[in-house]
Amino acid sequence: MRRDKNEGLNAEPHRAHPWHGVEPGAGLPAVVTAYIELVPTDTVKYEVDKVSGILRMDRPQQYSNVCPSLYGFIPRTLCAERFASLCRERTGRSILIGDGDSLDICVLTKKTVAHGDILVPAIPIGGLRMIDAEEADDKILAVLQGDAAFGALTDVSQVPPALVTRLEHYFLTYKLSPDRADRVVEITESYGREEAHEVIRRSREDYGARFS
Repeated sequence: MRRDKNEGLNAEPHRAHPWHGVEPGAGLPAVVTAYIELVPTDTVKYEVDKVSGILRMDRPQQYSNVCPSLYGFIPRTLCAERFASLCRERTGRSILIGDGDSLDICVLTKKTVAHGDILVPAIPIGGLRMIDAEEADDKILAVLQGDAAFGALTDVSQVPPALVTRLEHYFLTYKLSPDRADRVVEITESYGREEAHEVIRRSREDYGARFS
């Protein structure tokens, strides 16, 4: 009798949800696990479906700009009240709220990564304080752990200014389309590693409060 070659192998019935089922990293906030949705060669924006956890197409990019880094989020984070209160403190804008999503992260690397839907170890070194239609929507800037080109950087001040400018330009324009030329996104400042750590901690507290 022929045996099934997979007999005896154990398999989970379902894979972990990228937002809720993946640990954000034992070294958080100094080292985090980032779930990558988008890579620099993508000409459409991919986003995790919140219900299923499956990566889906959100929208095609209407112009030629592409994200110059790996882009995704830190699992088990949430941009809600504690996160928004920090943005209100730093900007003086009392009406800001969190966008209700996980905390976004850009991971710098010189390596070519073929596709998203992967987990990578990342070291946060700063961030962009972004406001999208009166919602706080920060982007953490990080480097791929062990990367030959960027792995030794410890603060956003060490990143080539032209690369930071490219990241800012992408986020300032990635929602524009031929029938919608008005800019709804604003970047008020970039910040360093310690502030990035505080942003991550607050987003973790928000997640714990919502999903405990």
